[in-house]
Amino acid sequence: MNLRPALLAVFFLQFACFCGQVGAEDSEDPLVFDDVPLKEMIEHPDWFKESFLDLQDDLQEAVENGKKGIIVYFGQKRCPYCRQLMEINFKQPDIVKYTRDNFDVIAIDIWSPEEVTDPQGNTMTQRDYALRMRTNFTPSLVFYDADGDVALRLRGYYPPYQFRAALEYVAGEHYKRERFNVYLARGDSTLRFEAEDMVEEDFFLPPPYNLDRSRFPGERPLAVFFEQGNCHACDILHTQVLRQPAIQELFGAFESVQLNRRSNDPVITPDGRRLNARQWAHRLGVFYAPTLIFFDENGREIIRVDSVVHFFRLRNVLNYVLTKGYLSYPSFQMWRSADRNR
Repeated sequence: MNLRPALLAVFFLQFACFCGQVGAEDSEDPLVFDDVPLKEMIEHPDWFKESFLDLQDDLQEAVENGKKGIIVYFGQKRCPYCRQLMEINFKQPDIVKYTRDNFDVIAIDIWSPEEVTDPQGNTMTQRDYALRMRTNFTPSLVFYDADGDVALRLRGYYPPYQFRAALEYVAGEHYKRERFNVYLARGDSTLRFEAEDMVEEDFFLPPPYNLDRSRFPGERPLAVFFEQGNCHACDILHTQVLRQPAIQELFGAFESVQLNRRSNDPVITPDGRRLNARQWAHRLGVFYAPTLIFFDENGREIIRVDSVVHFFRLRNVLNYVLTKGYLSYPSFQMWRSADRNR
């Protein structure tokens, strides 16, 4: 019997229960925290592997010990999103046990000049390795399977229910058959969610959604919000982050639209395709709500934010797009690095 759909249903049932805790104290909500850089440095769990940073050897040892592969954790010492991963997800006994049973976890500092050898045998600095793996946001987790292939990338912080699903997705080798968004959608379909209106903003453009920029460029960059009803993370985005005057002012320089990623609302995409919102979200691989995807005036995707985001991170992303930092720095991390060195 294939128990995977049942396990997925458990993950999403936990999510549904979590979303019902609207009245809980902020300290109990993993989505609510201040993303100001920390004063104190983060400490990794003592069960993270003490590695000599030769990931080929680490992977071989993990496989010899019966594990599915390794997880490379890309972090920063004062990253508040990394703290959430350590203090929320990695303090839950079931997550810790499942992670340790199936993977070894190796920590990388995205700014470190120390060397690391990746699973393919390439040696470089940890900073260059982070750039190569396109770890725009910390924490980023790269899952390598037993053959040294990348099975999944997670960029940013995800709450426990979704993090559990990611672990199961890789450990159960579902990545060999389907993309992560498809895997999550199957679990989602086992539950019934009552339809609810999404929170709208004054700067959202109304339908019809003709976002075509393939023939004529837009006057401003485009921000597409993929959301859904009954979405606690979406509510946090609207009631906290988007209420900040500085964020509202920056979005005034964008064309912004809000789409229900489960809907059949018609859209003409930036590259001129006629799809509905659900089809476009699927094509883009959207798996998290809210996901914000930013396009330039010619309809090319610049960057996406598909994990938990708060004021400082979102403000930096908006400035990266509006200042056209991507023209000089194709990686958001490179742009942030240049900013640190100014």
